[in-house]
Amino acid sequence: MGDIAIRVEKLSKQYKIGVTNRRYDTLRDQLTDGLKGLFGRNGRLPPADDTIWALKDASFEINQGELVGVIGRNGSGKSTLLKILTRITEPTEGLAEIYGRVASLLEVGTGFHPELTGRENLYLNGAILGMRKAEIDRKFDEIVTFAEVEKFIDTPVKHYSSGMSVRLAFAVAAHLEPEILLVDEVLAVGDAAFQQKCLSKMGDVATGGRTVLFVSHNMAAVAALTQRSIWLDAGKIIAFASSQGVIEAYLSKTSSNSPQNGFALLTSLPRLKGLIPNPRARLEWVRTKNRTGNQTNIFEEGEPIVVELGFNIHHEVKDLEFGVVVKSLRHDIVLFVIPSCVYRLSFREGCYCIRMIMDPNSLREGVYSLGLKMFAEGIRQETFADVLQFHIIVNNPYGGEAGQYKQWIDRGLVRPDYAWEQIEPSLTATHVHE
Repeated sequence: MGDIAIRVEKLSKQYKIGVTNRRYDTLRDQLTDGLKGLFGRNGRLPPADDTIWALKDASFEINQGELVGVIGRNGSGKSTLLKILTRITEPTEGLAEIYGRVASLLEVGTGFHPELTGRENLYLNGAILGMRKAEIDRKFDEIVTFAEVEKFIDTPVKHYSSGMSVRLAFAVAAHLEPEILLVDEVLAVGDAAFQQKCLSKMGDVATGGRTVLFVSHNMAAVAALTQRSIWLDAGKIIAFASSQGVIEAYLSKTSSNSPQNGFALLTSLPRLKGLIPNPRARLEWVRTKNRTGNQTNIFEEGEPIVVELGFNIHHEVKDLEFGVVVKSLRHDIVLFVIPSCVYRLSFREGCYCIRMIMDPNSLREGVYSLGLKMFAEGIRQETFADVLQFHIIVNNPYGGEAGQYKQWIDRGLVRPDYAWEQIEPSLTATHVHE
């Protein structure tokens, strides 16, 4: 198959709902239950919705050395796909071909025996993966050090915490040099430092020419690690393309806010705990507008973004301050906060509106969200996170001569306002030093 590592064609998996296997004592029992299943207990046909397709008509190819992400909501078929690829379960229809030795990490402590020690499980897991004892001996210390379980390596695994188990399981799978590594959403169990170590290790695995299929809900990790991603929804592949485009489409589709209207009513959202019980001022709504004053949440790179906030004063306030928080949904991080000036004016009871203009916006192509904060006389009144989603698009990306540099120009999270100037052409390094 040349450079193909995984090939999937029309792969489907069907499950029956509420059906368990049972032993039949006689042939008559089998025939009776068969007729009941065909016609139902009251002579009616059984319901058509007693089966579900966890995976339906999935087809794709993954090349050797690729690091591919798999994203989707819970129940979309991600884990089912990996279980079929690892031969834990058989497909109902279709086929999956894997070219190379596979290591998988689908659940915490997969393949570990609780009564055996960490050392014994390490050798057992390595043998299951097809490694010789000499090969495990050579990598033993490296695996244990990576897993950070040196003090507990001779302790039975049943006494390990979930974090210790996943660290050792991942270390075994990643260090025993499989051609293909399948990883489900198990890294969330570890702490932040170990998650970062695992992500770095998976990057090294892919760089070394091995193939990684990475299932995760962490969009930042998927965007940073993978070149292409598969988006699954209700068992079907919605998209299989560059990770950036797939993640943006997924976040846009699954957002609780409308991706078109650029308006959010804040009074219907729950207030965060810890705020004062009877605020003197309340935020009512937020909306975004373009340069022509039309309400929208789709903007071009560098286009002014107008953010308008509606608020209500319940008791007279002398000083108000606002903050607009801009967050990248693709990377799941806050990019910057835009504070307002303190208004040293007396606001009497009533409804007001304030406007912030980000001109030009410094955001690159992607999906973003707005968070809001409001303080009255130095006391926090309101805090909202991710209340309104908006999109930055590029109609003519890096046109002209700059187009040849697009591969490295579009890296990074923001696009600063900058200017290049030519200084004296005769100015040499010697002149600068003098």
